[in-house]
Amino acid sequence: MSKALVIGSTVCDIMVYLDRLPSREGDAHIHEQTWSLGGCAFNVVSVLHALGQKVDFISPVGTGVYGDFVKAELEKLGIQTPILVTGANGCCYCFIESDGERTFLSDHGVEYGFQKEWLQSLEQESYDSIYLCGLEVEEPTGMELIQAVSKLEGQVIFAPGPRGLLIPKDRLEAIYDLQPILHLNELEAKAFSECEEIAEAVKILYQRTGQLVIVTLGEKGAIAYDGRWYEAIGFPTEVLDTVGAGDSHLGAFLAASLQGVDVEDALSFANRLASKVVATRGVHLERHHYHALEQELNQLVQSKESGTEIGNS
Repeated sequence: MSKALVIGSTVCDIMVYLDRLPSREGDAHIHEQTWSLGGCAFNVVSVLHALGQKVDFISPVGTGVYGDFVKAELEKLGIQTPILVTGANGCCYCFIESDGERTFLSDHGVEYGFQKEWLQSLEQESYDSIYLCGLEVEEPTGMELIQAVSKLEGQVIFAPGPRGLLIPKDRLEAIYDLQPILHLNELEAKAFSECEEIAEAVKILYQRTGQLVIVTLGEKGAIAYDGRWYEAIGFPTEVLDTVGAGDSHLGAFLAASLQGVDVEDALSFANRLASKVVATRGVHLERHHYHALEQELNQLVQSKESGTEIGNS
């Protein structure tokens, strides 16, 4: 079976639901507050794990109330990371307004740091995909992370995220030199390319990396480009919570790709899974949703192997 490596943080998301964030000096009542596992890398891993994919997870887990929560919840899910470190885990305050849009306030702890020794034992491994997130690259140990990843065998897939432009330019250039697949939303693609026309923005990014560029378009679906265009429509749904939608989309795309599904079908599968995530409070779907999605993925694989399209005889 194909295998992925996911590197990055697992955090405690403190989910706060309210009608609307108040303005400065304002006041607001909240509807609900819950704790949940989060972090971009964890969100990707949780999808891969739920869909039965083989994955190694390098995610430092610290101490303190949030570290204890992360460790206990990972154990419940059966997701393993070998990295236990001294120092407090942070958390992320996720404010979700009534239209589903979210605002993050992050307290970074040891979960965002990196030590090159964590990857040295993996240098003999071969991975189909290696996931990196912009948040870890932005940290002081970001260049060390990039250099360690450059010694591994596998196709890097990089999600810069909304803070991507805060990554020092030399680190961004070092990542681009790894020829990564890029996974961005529309606003990020335009910002990184400095181009307001999305098709031209995607081509500019492709010219720098020479690899597939994936852009999510919300309810409109997703597009991708690697010298030819791919497009997959979205799946309309009632949006309750957009936290983790992009991470889940990437995780679903990776899961399909690991199974040998072509780009267009992988995009469509990722769109479907992401549409279910935004229709759910929190990042995690119920087991029956994952079961149905796993069956759909298996159908895609069988369709590929038989040389037919689903729905065709």
